Amino acid sequence: MKKITLLMVLFASALSMQAQKFALVDMEYILRNIPAYERANEQLSQVSKQWQAEVDAITTEAQTLYKNYQNEVVFLSKEQKKAKQDAIVEKEKAAADLKKKYFGPEGELFKKRTALMTPIQEEIYNAVKDIADMRGYQLILDRASDTGIIFGSPKIDISSEVLRKLGYSN
Repeated sequence: MKKITLLMVLFASALSMQAQKFALVDMEYILRNIPAYERANEQLSQVSKQWQAEVDAITTEAQTLYKNYQNEVVFLSKEQKKAKQDAIVEKEKAAADLKKKYFGPEGELFKKRTALMTPIQEEIYNAVKDIADMRGYQLILDRASDTGIIFGSPKIDISSEVLRKLGYSN
């Protein structure tokens, strides 16, 4: 019986020695402290506004064509009505196509965001991985995401260390 108890104690202590280490990072905090991220966001915002203005201009043209059509419809022949309706539909389609080109799932904004953000994300990932390898962390969670973390001790938050590793002061 003593041998079984001793084996159980040894087994339990061996399991506790293999406990996984984990840490938290706050990606929002890290990103707020990286100037390249702020510049990329500003660039995306400017380009987005410019493209939205182009789409809005074509949409306004379509609305103007429609208002003019409404005012003139009683004076137009069937052929003229058809031509004006076709022009309105064509202008609306052009606006929709341009919007899809710029803002669609694989549009220009998505491509630009990917091109600007991927290098920053990879740099952060590599810094986190280096710290995890150095300190023996098995798991690193993002405090800022919706992972359901209710409490995280500041002692295990390595966000500031990630920023230092990236060369930014906090």
